[in-house]
Amino acid sequence: MSSGWIHTIKGPVAVEDLGLILPHEHLFTDLRGPSVSDYAQADAEDVVRGLSANLAAAAASGVTALVECSTIGVGRNVAILQRLAEHTPIHLIAPTGVYRDAFIPASMRDLEVEALSEMWIRDLTEGIDGTSVRAGFIKIAMSDDGPTPLEVRNLKAAARASQRTGAIIGSHTIGGRIARRELDILEAEGLDLRRFIWIHAQTEPDPAVHLEVARRGAYVEFDAIGAPDQSQEAMRDYTLALVKAGYAENVLLSHDAGWYQPGRRGGVPENVGMRGYTALVTDFIPALRAAGLTDETIKLLTVTNPARAFAFVGEH
Repeated sequence: MSSGWIHTIKGPVAVEDLGLILPHEHLFTDLRGPSVSDYAQADAEDVVRGLSANLAAAAASGVTALVECSTIGVGRNVAILQRLAEHTPIHLIAPTGVYRDAFIPASMRDLEVEALSEMWIRDLTEGIDGTSVRAGFIKIAMSDDGPTPLEVRNLKAAARASQRTGAIIGSHTIGGRIARRELDILEAEGLDLRRFIWIHAQTEPDPAVHLEVARRGAYVEFDAIGAPDQSQEAMRDYTLALVKAGYAENVLLSHDAGWYQPGRRGGVPENVGMRGYTALVTDFIPALRAAGLTDETIKLLTVTNPARAFAFVGEH
């Protein structure tokens, strides 16, 4: 089992005390962008009401920690996350970082790499938005035709913040071409690619690209489990291919589910609705077992790998 600490909304938790971890989910997400007048605002009690059933079901299924990936630009609100943390036994992990170019707030667009990295280091080592809640990782994102110059800046800032703190970087990345470019930029910055997660790797249909990224050391995350518009069989096969090739330690699995959407009645997102956080346990893990994976390997994918990815070592 991995060692170290995961920084949660309520404080550090030893990874040895955790079981199944969901490395990519959403709780409170504002896709309207930071320019709307009531951006990232909602009644915390309404958010709790909207998410309590799904969080309770996740806890009952064995989930012990959940990584919230809604960062600056798409609604990060620490006060609301703190309120949610009071209502669930699941340990919640908050991000620092910023979303893709079109969602970067005006106040962050002109920052130099060093100033941006220092901002993120403070989030990771002192607390977010004047609170004592420390971010548990760095979340960034690439445009579908990126990376843009601002997104390259973000990558470089993330690399510096990661090197100073040990925090892992996760990047919303659609397709293998952009993933390769990100790895090249991060490697040039001196980042150990074992501190990088390719988020949404299922958007690349070529398993050879998944294998290439894993060979370079990064985590390959298949995170549309339970999504109605994503082939579950394809993600199963992508997972099995990496395990068979000897890269089970590089695989992460999650739902990219949730979430409460400010500005919508009851917070229910338009079209997609609120998805829960249990399909990994109820459907995907049984499919992996049926395909021949052992319980030991499944524990590696769902417990050990995310614990290793999000752990900080040393003093907490």
